[in-house]
Amino acid sequence: MNLLLVVEDGRGRRWMRRLAERLGGLGATVRLATMPATEPPTPGLDLLLQLERMIMRRQRTVGAEPIDTTTIAPAADAGFAPTLVVDLTARPHARAGARVLAVTWDGHHGEEAAIARLVSGATPVVEVVDLATGEVLERGLASLENAAGLGGAIDSVVARLTTLLVARVGALVAGYDRPDPPIIPGVPLKHRRDVARLAAASLAGSLARALYRLSCWAPHWRIGWRMHDGPGIAETGDLSGPLFRVVPDPGHRFFADPFPIVRDGRAVVFVEDLDHRVGKGLISAIPFDETGPSGEAVVVLDEPWHLSYPHLVEHAGELWMIPESTNARDVALYRCTRFPDRWERVATLIDDISLSDATVFEEGGRWWMLGTEHDGEGGWSDALAIHSAPSLFGPWTAHRNNPVLVDRTSARPAGAVFRRDGRLWRPVQDCSDGYGAALALAEITRLDDEGFAQVVHHRLAPGPRWPGRKFHTLNRAGRLELIDGSVVRPKWSWLAAFVERATTPGDRP
Repeated sequence: MNLLLVVEDGRGRRWMRRLAERLGGLGATVRLATMPATEPPTPGLDLLLQLERMIMRRQRTVGAEPIDTTTIAPAADAGFAPTLVVDLTARPHARAGARVLAVTWDGHHGEEAAIARLVSGATPVVEVVDLATGEVLERGLASLENAAGLGGAIDSVVARLTTLLVARVGALVAGYDRPDPPIIPGVPLKHRRDVARLAAASLAGSLARALYRLSCWAPHWRIGWRMHDGPGIAETGDLSGPLFRVVPDPGHRFFADPFPIVRDGRAVVFVEDLDHRVGKGLISAIPFDETGPSGEAVVVLDEPWHLSYPHLVEHAGELWMIPESTNARDVALYRCTRFPDRWERVATLIDDISLSDATVFEEGGRWWMLGTEHDGEGGWSDALAIHSAPSLFGPWTAHRNNPVLVDRTSARPAGAVFRRDGRLWRPVQDCSDGYGAALALAEITRLDDEGFAQVVHHRLAPGPRWPGRKFHTLNRAGRLELIDGSVVRPKWSWLAAFVERATTPGDRP
């Protein structure tokens, strides 16, 4: 395939060179053409990127930084005949004999449209459009959880544009089509401001965050639990019923990602256990009885890398765990050799992958694994990847349409998949306001080798019945229902105790 990448003259960015490299890695011959810019550049953009580089990123470069346009890819000569054109300009136009894919940001072409929305506090929905027919081929909403300043925000949205273009072009090279993209509502503008005002707000925010980290453990997650005979969040879609109570923690450590199990008549909750002073998570087990936690958290699994999200699977009479291990770039399976405190690693299910919150279940005679895949750029919570296998032990095969969803509001798993009224549901994270900011319940309406679809029915955010800053996991075993979220946790014990009392779940007006 001959692919022509069209950019605006004098508007080269590092990310465009990376896009050309990745498209070339699919087997396409990539050449470059430039067109005169039709929109003036965002005033002060490059100066702000330089300032952010010095203050926020310790001289690290970002994809948004300018480069010589001629270094993006080799220039197309007069004899180059493209079969596919990817046009990134503000005014894409048709080319004889070639299919043209144009890019829009909230319906507008050109990078200035994306930057204007980011400056004003909104993340634009990116679409890849067939210029001849107007058909939207790909659609995505990026997560900005890792974005530092405007440069980081630009990087995050163009990273997902790259993800979508690579997926679409890869399908064309392989000779198949991808399913229609889901509808994703636009994000309203939060502010109307220019780069200068954004720079002032961004730098002030950086200072505030630095002071916050000096005085508080951050982020500090906590777990809520309740014993409940009636329908829980999975059934009602809300927090009605008994109030949740907070699992105590030592203060300098937090517990998160609760996965409960009742086995041999004993209830145990497996959690991510992270010491702020070390900064690396491990897996601990907390025993429960009818009155709540009945003992201290005991470490059951520790590796040289960070562990979290201890997803549990009961299969063939044994208990298995698939903890998140993105730093090790694999998905590993552990077997419980003595409940609950002894585990052995028995298999690497998938290698050379950064898959967050891998969630495994059996459906239709096949095993499925859902998680958000990070391809080295952008956020970690917006690109849903699916793998499947004939057995829990594999071999696991990537879905040919990965990522099957690029949407920060409902891609990342937030707990075990469950059935309700014969239908398949999954808790998902809504990262619109940052990682783990809210939780939603999504009904899986399609799951097969050709596609995936879901419908989100409920969204739960922190409030009086679960105070704090975030809400991002839901699991249940029998009567024991668990959630988690984050709160402000001062490093001074007397102030931490005050904040803890102020954020106790209750029915306050």
